[in-house]
Amino acid sequence: MRGPSLSRSFPLADIIQIVKLKSFSGPSKLLSVWHRLSGHTPLLSDQLCGIPVMATSFRTLRSPCEFAKTLTEHILGAQQRIFISALYLEDDEAGRAVLDAVYTAKDARPELEVAVFVDWHRAQRGLIGKTPSQGNATLYKAKALERGPGVPVYGVPVQKSELMGILHLKGIVIDDNVFYSGASLNNVYLHWKENYRLDRYHLIHSPALADTMAGLLGNVLRANSAVHPLDTTKTPVTVEIRGKIARFRRLLGTTRYTFEKEGLAPGHVYITPLLGIGVRRNEINATILNLIRQVERHLVLFTPYFNLPGPIRRAISRKIQAGRRITIVLGDKAANDFYIPPDQPFKAIGAIPYLYEANLRRFCKTYQKAIDSRLLNIYAWRHDTNTFHVKGMLVDENFMLLTGHNLNPRAWRLDLENALLIHDPQRLLAAQNRAEIQRITAHARRIDHYEEIETTDTYPPPVRRLIRRLARIRIDRLLNQIL
Repeated sequence: MRGPSLSRSFPLADIIQIVKLKSFSGPSKLLSVWHRLSGHTPLLSDQLCGIPVMATSFRTLRSPCEFAKTLTEHILGAQQRIFISALYLEDDEAGRAVLDAVYTAKDARPELEVAVFVDWHRAQRGLIGKTPSQGNATLYKAKALERGPGVPVYGVPVQKSELMGILHLKGIVIDDNVFYSGASLNNVYLHWKENYRLDRYHLIHSPALADTMAGLLGNVLRANSAVHPLDTTKTPVTVEIRGKIARFRRLLGTTRYTFEKEGLAPGHVYITPLLGIGVRRNEINATILNLIRQVERHLVLFTPYFNLPGPIRRAISRKIQAGRRITIVLGDKAANDFYIPPDQPFKAIGAIPYLYEANLRRFCKTYQKAIDSRLLNIYAWRHDTNTFHVKGMLVDENFMLLTGHNLNPRAWRLDLENALLIHDPQRLLAAQNRAEIQRITAHARRIDHYEEIETTDTYPPPVRRLIRRLARIRIDRLLNQIL
């Protein structure tokens, strides 16, 4: 492979950095800096190694109902372990059903290793815009009193304040199986009642992957002194553990999944589990950018909230300019979980979907020529009163990223995220992936022109007044960084 052009003009500070590294560092460090400065990106297959998994052991579930049914069946049939990690396990019918299933499995097989991990802050407050309450921790305490010990629910404090970072780790390990979805556990995610929130759902049978993901939950999260059970009356308050939380976040910044590296065999795909928090040394963020940079034919990107971080937006722009095809599937503002219909009383939180839509309109206006030529295809999902929570990426039918990462500034900077990078050089999962895209886009419309998207002038009066006020004092830019 030919190296970067020597005629390129680098800033003086970068040239000095290269000279210093050439004198005092190894060649691999020098090469990584040269790649960064020149725009050359090493192949992902050269950088990453993963866990080989039989393609026949990788299953894409088709709906939230199938996800809920299959998950419950596996919980009730568990023989060795149940590890659940989710943003929240809600105090509603679906959440209580999942927790009851875990208790039933534990009662049937007392030797089961069981642990549930949820966000510390989210578990101890009510829903935004609803009546204040003590949150889902009330359910965990009540269930422990009713059914006895054995199913600990741990609160994981990623930051001292929920505003500055949450536990966004996904994945449920049951014996040697991994359920991976961006969904949390409540009525709407599991389609318990009339409405559902669409996500992606995958079931992977792999003892090595299950060991890896359970190992991080048990050996890093559960073992840390900042993490406490929420199913007891002895839970400390946040202010009492602030120092421990700060040390815990620093630890998370250097933590990685550990696993044995093996060669790829015929009939297998490679799965690389990734962990990331914050801007520096975040291997998920780096992988996202690397995936986009290496698109040769087609990138499919899913995001529920259209608020792309600058690095992602710039990487996509370069690919459009290079003539690569980009498909973005996102939620219509009415499919956002914060959307308030115009005939209902307005609350400030209801402005969020409109802020995302304003971002989308500006983006489409900038790239209208690419939309016209169908290099850029943007689909807005809307299905009745249901909501959209799909995220992840597919690249050239070669790489797939399963993640809870929303591809927004909050996930990029603040939250603890994980992901599974699937390398499929033999295209063994191509049919599953195409079928998944077809299911997701079945209720999505292509945006042909930016003028199809509403402007602030057409919004309901309370939304219009609030957005203009925010823009006047430039708080809308700050909100885009934390929403």
